[in-house]
Amino acid sequence: MNIIQTVGLTKCFGDFVANDSIDLSVEETEIKCIVGENGAGKSTLMNMLYGLLWPTSGQILIRNKEIKLKGPTDAIRHGIGMVHQHFKLVNSLTVYENVMLGVEVNKGRTPIIDQKEEIKKVAALIEQYGFQLNPTDKIEDISVGSRQRVEILKMLYRNVDILILDEPTAVLTPQEVDELMVNLKKLREQGKTIIVITHKLREVMELSDSVTVIKQGKVVGNLKTEDTSEGELAQLMVGRDVVLPAISERNTDISEKVLYEVKNLTTINESGKELIDRISFHVKEGEILGVAGVEGNGQSELVKVLTGLMESTAGTVFLKGKDLTNIWPKQLRKNGIGIIPEDRYGQGLCKDMSIADNCIAGQQDDKGFCRLGILNKKCICDRRDKYIKDYDIRIGNVQGNVSDLSGGNAQKIIVARELEANPQLLIACQPTRGVDIGSIEFIHKQLIMFRDQGKGVLLISSELSEILSLSDRIIVMFKGRLVGELSSKEVTKMQIGLLMAGISERGSSL
Repeated sequence: MNIIQTVGLTKCFGDFVANDSIDLSVEETEIKCIVGENGAGKSTLMNMLYGLLWPTSGQILIRNKEIKLKGPTDAIRHGIGMVHQHFKLVNSLTVYENVMLGVEVNKGRTPIIDQKEEIKKVAALIEQYGFQLNPTDKIEDISVGSRQRVEILKMLYRNVDILILDEPTAVLTPQEVDELMVNLKKLREQGKTIIVITHKLREVMELSDSVTVIKQGKVVGNLKTEDTSEGELAQLMVGRDVVLPAISERNTDISEKVLYEVKNLTTINESGKELIDRISFHVKEGEILGVAGVEGNGQSELVKVLTGLMESTAGTVFLKGKDLTNIWPKQLRKNGIGIIPEDRYGQGLCKDMSIADNCIAGQQDDKGFCRLGILNKKCICDRRDKYIKDYDIRIGNVQGNVSDLSGGNAQKIIVARELEANPQLLIACQPTRGVDIGSIEFIHKQLIMFRDQGKGVLLISSELSEILSLSDRIIVMFKGRLVGELSSKEVTKMQIGLLMAGISERGSSL
């Protein structure tokens, strides 16, 4: 029996049709995965099912009865809950306080919260679903995987029958991913229906009972998982065969020459807390060095220090023996460093600027683009057109702003701009975040080609498959420190996952 169904569900934003007559059926107690390229309309569809967006036309049915959702509270009342990719937790509160937020238990008729009763209720819920949580732990003190379980508990406490998860494994270690899959399958056995938005096809094959593929706002495939494959799903999503993970076979040996070296790098925040602690590593010519770790363990701060957005309080950074410690991003680029930032719109692009202007961002004073303080529009547009052709950037209006582009095409502008500047070292932070599967393949190939020119890449990514498939060596960060260095040819997911969780191979804490 279908527990939730959409019929002709359409959502328009002005003239843009984000969802076009979507027919979706999810059976009771099944795990359904929704896959598609970035911008295909997956999140728009889920946001309508959770009441965050209202359909332009079409129907949503629960057990064959049409419902009208005016907001998330309405969705929860109908048994639909959603766990967002970016958690909605209060870090200073405990597990039980976050679960009970908005549905607090009072002592009698007083406004005083009955903490003992709340702890009792949440402890019983934790036991019922077999989650490994302590109701009195503070959110700021627990792992990312545990925080996700708290988000799921919030929905379960509100008695939802249908649980929607948006990119649930994006910030988890391999062990936490495995644990999540076990928990979701247990929830299914206990009568819950689960819808998962994801782009990780291996997890789709392992977790789901059925898969719906969305492309350009339309359903292009409804398949039973046992009857399909990763290759078929990728082909439906992109319209062609896709090779992932990237094949990173080497044509040449890694040079013994050290290109880039970081020694004892340290930085603290205003409170005196060390954000990165005496980090040392090097990148050789013709090498990709991967930096692995669960998000929030100092990778962002490391990148900010290395790219001139934050000052180090100790340590040094060298490129070919030249000291580049604590210099501005503009000077770093002039000295041969390319930067793909973590936040493409916050640090790499300006949404309100044209595509052409974004193609030369940071290079406006180069002689090829500017003379006597006047920008040469023809040269800038020629550069834009070259990037569009060489990097397969798909653009509706070449005169438009970069905000008109999909995430994958916007990211390709950054990749093109940084690589075409001919740097010696590329610092690539989350280079494929929020990017569709076709663009991921393209960006991976560009990084490998850059490395094969004898140059260096420092790759920081929360996508473990990306780190494992592209890197020649891997270093692991945990709580602002380096806790291990591994050969990509010999490392296992178990080894790297333990280090990411702060556990040595012998099982002791690092």
